[in-house]
Amino acid sequence: MRIFVTGANGFVGSHLVSHLIASGHTVTAAVRTQGMAPAGSTESVITDIGPDSDWNGRLGGHDVVIHLAARVHVMSETSENPIDDFRRVNSGGTRSLATAAAEQGVRRFVYLSSIKVNGESTGSDPFRASDPARPLDPYGVSKHEAEVALAEIASASELEIVVVRTPLVYGPGVAGNFVKTLWLSASGIPTPLKSVRNARTMCSVWNLADILERSAREDAARGAVVLAGDAYSPSTPELLARIACAMGKRPKTFRFPPRLLTLGGRLTGKSAVISRLTGSLEVESGSCSTSWTWVAPHSFEQSIDRTVEWYVKSREDQP
Repeated sequence: MRIFVTGANGFVGSHLVSHLIASGHTVTAAVRTQGMAPAGSTESVITDIGPDSDWNGRLGGHDVVIHLAARVHVMSETSENPIDDFRRVNSGGTRSLATAAAEQGVRRFVYLSSIKVNGESTGSDPFRASDPARPLDPYGVSKHEAEVALAEIASASELEIVVVRTPLVYGPGVAGNFVKTLWLSASGIPTPLKSVRNARTMCSVWNLADILERSAREDAARGAVVLAGDAYSPSTPELLARIACAMGKRPKTFRFPPRLLTLGGRLTGKSAVISRLTGSLEVESGSCSTSWTWVAPHSFEQSIDRTVEWYVKSREDQP
């Protein structure tokens, strides 16, 4: 198939393009800067994605669009109007691209959404595709609005929509909080997390690339909303232990009452950080709004080991 990928040179995009090419697809990579397209793809430069982006003549002849590009969630927001900025790119930009795809004869549109459409945390039950949308922050709201816009476009055209919601994605090239977790394990600094009993689903970039490629290819995926994720959801101590094991180290965690961690977070203004470390955000991997079936092919353990291998090598290569 001929597949058009936005955000093709980003963390997820670069892995996905490689996976698509290895699977025999022909890929056009939409990038913001000339010369940044991944190896083996055809480059298409689009400097900005929003309601007024010009997609004229770019999408014709493609079977599928996989839309990854987005204004992503950040912990330290600096925008004065974050909801407007998220909506311009994530809602308005997605609507504009999908409308152009329908007009230019694209058969299917695969949208990378976020588990934040479901909400921020879970209790005793994991998130499922059938759960009502409960986005709480501007990023989640904008992603949900994009999903609603795509459903409207699908009902008024022949464009097939597949929505893939994912939790935190990790793998070689990952940045942000996951790299901080890798650094913490490598440093050997003891952490007061041994008493935490939570479950947090993540998704390796290899599992995400697999579900996106299958979403583009398989007829049964048509019209689906599907939740990506590794098959196993570790607790925070289990994650730290697995990372330490992959590094050839012993995990440095000690017992401390989680309720006191929560109190400390409130007193120091770090409630969001403590919530991620102690709270649960569990996803039923492969949960789907239709009868389509997806099972994560790469295990949590294997994926963590491969990510740690990349991290250790990247540190060794630093001057």
